[in-house]
Amino acid sequence: MFKEVFDQHSWEEVKSSIYAKTSADVERALAKEKRALEDFKALISPAALPYLEQMARLSQAATRKRFGKTIQMYVPLYLSNECQNICTYCAFSLDNKIRRRTLTNAEILQEIAVLKQMGYDHVLLVTGEANHTVGVPYLKNAIELVRPYFSHISMEVQPLYQDEYEILMAAGLNTVLVYQETYHQDNYKIHHPKGNKSNFNYRLATPDRLGKAGIHKMGLGVLIGLEDWRTDCFYTALHLNYLEKTYWQTKYSISFPRLRPIEVGTIDNTALKSFATYMSDKELVQLICAYRLFNEEVELSMSTRESEKFRNHIIKLGITSISAGSKTNPGGYAVAPQSLEQFEISDERSPQEIAQMIRQQGYEPVWKDWDHALEISKKL
Repeated sequence: MFKEVFDQHSWEEVKSSIYAKTSADVERALAKEKRALEDFKALISPAALPYLEQMARLSQAATRKRFGKTIQMYVPLYLSNECQNICTYCAFSLDNKIRRRTLTNAEILQEIAVLKQMGYDHVLLVTGEANHTVGVPYLKNAIELVRPYFSHISMEVQPLYQDEYEILMAAGLNTVLVYQETYHQDNYKIHHPKGNKSNFNYRLATPDRLGKAGIHKMGLGVLIGLEDWRTDCFYTALHLNYLEKTYWQTKYSISFPRLRPIEVGTIDNTALKSFATYMSDKELVQLICAYRLFNEEVELSMSTRESEKFRNHIIKLGITSISAGSKTNPGGYAVAPQSLEQFEISDERSPQEIAQMIRQQGYEPVWKDWDHALEISKKL
């Protein structure tokens, strides 16, 4: 179990080690063909920022070598904003007095119709964490509704047990995203004071349960801005390294969610709540390139949290999948477009506008899963 590996590392010692890295450490890391975790520390350290142009060139070359000039398109479908957890950064938090909504079968089909008109063939199902409302029976039913319309189904919901994942995989589930939010165990409880999500160790063990279930692909990541991003992202790389060695038949992806403003307040009087973002755009580019140089196989995903300008510039630097036209509220595409969002979207361009931007940069937008896309890419 990853917990055994995790317990061998001290947050403060890891943090100190990263910030102690020098330009010599960075240069040694860049000179290698295969990089270890200590090299990853150097590449995410402040000492690496002057080497960003070189990192970007290497990252671009490594990404093209493995994935070709393709960018996978995916879209989130929010099924419910009901949640039993209190999380300090999320609009769906139990203590936020908002109208709750869980989509019916008919409403899910309405949303699907809009997504198919957009051209999507890869959908990400998202809910709050509410076992009593959106537990395994609801999720299984939703997957069965979605399956005839999409070739790849991903899911981002509450952590489940191994046998529950196996039930959903049999129904058609391909990928599960589960973010630790932060690997800072002492402060984790501050950000998650109530609900099942407050159990740090249960959440930490979720990728192990997914690996044992034999999931096709799983997504990892932290919520950038909760704690020191460099230290949190080292732990993500440590987790990825362990998982790839232990569950080698599963594919992996990394996401980069930076904290965004959310709405909080009463049902009739909402206000905007902002969080400081402890990472600059330049540092996010550094992190993306560092992950690619550490691991040429991992998929790197960029959501509409980021700005139009930033997403335009990141296409060639290591990203392999991107969302577009996203709505982060249940029913946001067709049923209830004005209901409360989980977080504020930054890039509001349509999927077709994003696809055109990708083509203008010499890349091909791919609407299906990578297995099919790579076959096409190799023939080009």
